[in-house]
Amino acid sequence: MRLLVISLATLLAAGSLAFPQDAPEQTKPPERSAQQAPPPQSFDAEVITVKTLTGDSFDRLVRLLDVFGARVRSDSQLRTIVVYAPKSVVDQMRHMVDQLDRPGSEAAFGKNIEMTLTLLRCSTKAPAAAAPLPPDMESVAKQLRAATQYKDIQLWDVVPMRLQEGKDSTEDLRLPGTAGQNAVPTANIQIHPEAIYVKDKARYVRFTKVGLRFRIPVPTGLGGTSFSYENVGLQTSGDFQEGQKTVLGKVSGMDEGDAIFAVVALKVLD
Repeated sequence: MRLLVISLATLLAAGSLAFPQDAPEQTKPPERSAQQAPPPQSFDAEVITVKTLTGDSFDRLVRLLDVFGARVRSDSQLRTIVVYAPKSVVDQMRHMVDQLDRPGSEAAFGKNIEMTLTLLRCSTKAPAAAAPLPPDMESVAKQLRAATQYKDIQLWDVVPMRLQEGKDSTEDLRLPGTAGQNAVPTANIQIHPEAIYVKDKARYVRFTKVGLRFRIPVPTGLGGTSFSYENVGLQTSGDFQEGQKTVLGKVSGMDEGDAIFAVVALKVLD
C-alpha cells in the first residue's frame, strides 16, 4: 500500500508538470490616436479704403487683387474695396493696396489719351475781314459769340498732345505771331489726367490740373524796339467727355477787349 501511495504522488507531481501555467497577459501598446484635422480658418470681412486711385486706375487695382483668390467687392465711387478672407490674407492685400495706391505707382499709369488743345484769340471789336476757322471750330465760335461779347474769333494755334492716365505732362510752346525782333509769345502747359471712367455709356477723363501760362510781349518804346512781357494764364480742373469739345475758360488778353479761349477735344486710346 505504501508503494501505491508513492506512485500516485509521483504521478500527481509529474502531471502537474505536464500542464503549462497560463502566460501572463501582455499589455498591448496604446493605439496611436488619429491625427486631428486643423481647425478651419476664420474669415473676416474688412473694408480697404483707396485714397488716390480712381476710374480705370481703381479698376486695375481691384483686378490685381485677384491673385489672392479672396472674395472681393469694390465700389469706385466710394473708393472702397470689401475683402472676405482670412486675416493673414487681408493683411497682405491691405499691404499691396498701400504700395500701389499712391501717385506715380504702376497702378496709377493707365491708358493713353490723345488731346487736341485749340487756342482762340477773341476780341470785342468787329473784324475788318472775317478769318475762316477750321470746320470743327465753327460751332464753338458760334456758341462763344452767342454767350459772350466777343465777336472777332480767330484761330491762334492748335496743339496736339499725347497724355497718359495718372501721369503729369508738360509742354513749352512758341506761339505764332511776333511783336518785333526776338519778341515772340510763348506758353507753358501743365496737365494731369487723373482717371478715365464710364458714366451713362460715355467715357470721361478726370483732370485734376490743367494749367496754361502765357508770356506775351508788349511794345513799351517808340518804334517797337523795346518790349516788356505780360504773364497771363488759367488753371482749372474737371471731367471732360471723350469726343466732345470743351471750352476750358477765358484768359484775359493784353487789351481790355481781348481774351484767349482754350478748347479741348479728347480721344482715349484702348
